[in-house]
Amino acid sequence: MASKNKKSTVSMTALFVPEIKSLLSEKKFSELKSLLSRIPSIDIAGRWHNFSDQEKILIFKLSSIRLTVELFEALRFEEQAFLLNNLDNAEVSQVLNEMAPDDRANLFKDLTPKLMKKFFKLMKKEEVEDVRELMTYAEGTAGAIMTTDFVELRKEMTARTAILKLQDSLSFDHDLDINSNYVTDDGHKLQGVIELQDLIKAPPDMLIKDIMEGTDFIKINEFDPEEEIAKLFQHYDLNIAPVVDESEELVGIITVDDIVDVIEKEVTEDFEKIAAVLPVEKPYMEANFFNLVWKRSFWLIVLVLVESMSAFVLKMNNQTIQNMLALTFFVPILIAMGGNAGTQSATIIIRSLAVGDIGVKDFLKVVSRESLLGVCMGVTVAVVGSIIVAILEKNWHLSLVVGISMGITIFLAAAVGASLPIIFRRLKWDPALMSGPLIATIVDIVGLVIYFKVALLILPALQ
Repeated sequence: MASKNKKSTVSMTALFVPEIKSLLSEKKFSELKSLLSRIPSIDIAGRWHNFSDQEKILIFKLSSIRLTVELFEALRFEEQAFLLNNLDNAEVSQVLNEMAPDDRANLFKDLTPKLMKKFFKLMKKEEVEDVRELMTYAEGTAGAIMTTDFVELRKEMTARTAILKLQDSLSFDHDLDINSNYVTDDGHKLQGVIELQDLIKAPPDMLIKDIMEGTDFIKINEFDPEEEIAKLFQHYDLNIAPVVDESEELVGIITVDDIVDVIEKEVTEDFEKIAAVLPVEKPYMEANFFNLVWKRSFWLIVLVLVESMSAFVLKMNNQTIQNMLALTFFVPILIAMGGNAGTQSATIIIRSLAVGDIGVKDFLKVVSRESLLGVCMGVTVAVVGSIIVAILEKNWHLSLVVGISMGITIFLAAAVGASLPIIFRRLKWDPALMSGPLIATIVDIVGLVIYFKVALLILPALQ
């Protein structure tokens, strides 16, 4: 049912495009304004590429300020830059002043100093100061993802006064999260939190200090890493959390939609690292082509250097290969099975570390469990491999060599794939750096050494 509804929504959104284009061409701007007000801004942004440059400008000009801001925030940087360069100063000023502080700071981080100076002149002084402050925080910290758009309440306020202040704050066009509201003293130091529902239910003359709850455990330092913040949100099932500085002054808030973006980015980075790709900061279509070449070539170069050890192992066993050429037939399947087993273990352990299912303290348990799994998988695959070799070569000695080598290699691959990510975590390195291709390359080398050692022990032709 959910899939059907999703498909229906996508189809309906697609139908809006020709309707908007038709109204634009017929210059029925009043009808278009009405239509635009009924379409979610995120859906318009998703179909933005379907419109010409002139149509984009007209849609933007005909939309309400609320829609223009939401639409602008949902667009890619290149589209934002296009609009900023093609709207008049009054329109640019309105959009920049009404944007969410965190989205606005992210926009300005990508602007050139010249454009930044130009747009600062079109903004309110307090908004400019806000952008400058948010831009000082390093990427990946709480300060870089927080918003300064929040309401402060005081302990001495009554419930009635607090509600009036919230109503006054909501008179602006942009959204403001008031479901959880933070209480501070005259020095802006965080004192507590009060839920909107509790505020509404309280007697009008009841003081905020008698309604609020403490925030001793649920507060974030402005320099905390975003990965730890995501774990905090997950652990306490939060929708919002306060951000404080070293003096416990409230400097911002982080909402769950910001954390969803963080989680998506972290998962993407982990997938890239597991695939042996340096993290790409921008979406695929926005990333610089030559930057992509470098990001993807770096690990390939490293893997070539490491994999050259396999060639060294083959060269060292050149005489063995000459005496028993059939050994080479099964090298690809041997190293493939070992690499696959190692990648399986590494991927599972890296993900378990990321979601907190296991920790460094579980090293022995995890490695023991994966080693036992490796033994079971190794025996199973070894039997199958031996049968295949026996059928192809009619040589039970060679089938025994391949089977034993494959079993040992899979066992070691599972143990290595499980242990290295945890060791990396213990060393304060990202476990995802222990990527699948890197694990596979290490196992390739070890597997070849095992293969030829077993062959020398078992094959009569090599003795």
